[in-house]
Amino acid sequence: MHHTVKFARNRLVFLVGLLILTVPFSDASGASRLSGSYQVVQKTDLGSQTRIRLQLRLTNRGSNELRIQRLTLWDFSHAYRGGMQRLAIVLRAGASAGTTQEFTIPRAEYELWTRGTRPRLVVELQSAHGRTTAEPVRLDRVKGKAE
Repeated sequence: MHHTVKFARNRLVFLVGLLILTVPFSDASGASRLSGSYQVVQKTDLGSQTRIRLQLRLTNRGSNELRIQRLTLWDFSHAYRGGMQRLAIVLRAGASAGTTQEFTIPRAEYELWTRGTRPRLVVELQSAHGRTTAEPVRLDRVKGKAE
């Protein structure tokens, strides 16, 4: 009996640890600071992959300036190879900015997008103090010419 309880407790600790490691963290003072939309402006089939050029619009809904250093296109479990882009965007409180970025993603994932699945970005932010945090952003689709 003691062994079963210990096993269950260890399993629970493992699962909680796994959850903590797989969920992107954001600065607690700025939860849900960003919202965004995307439009596919170019699509190229590459066999099992699809190269897409996305026009992104990001909006800072928070009260502090945000410095975006990197965007990573992310699915449920991992970042896509070819899905990370470096950039430098400064968003003032309440402001929006647009950028066009190119990503290569699995073709099956792109097909899910066309059926309504919303892609997710993980945005790397740098604070005025130099601290880096990551924040997920679910993107809303804007119909584009490449779709």
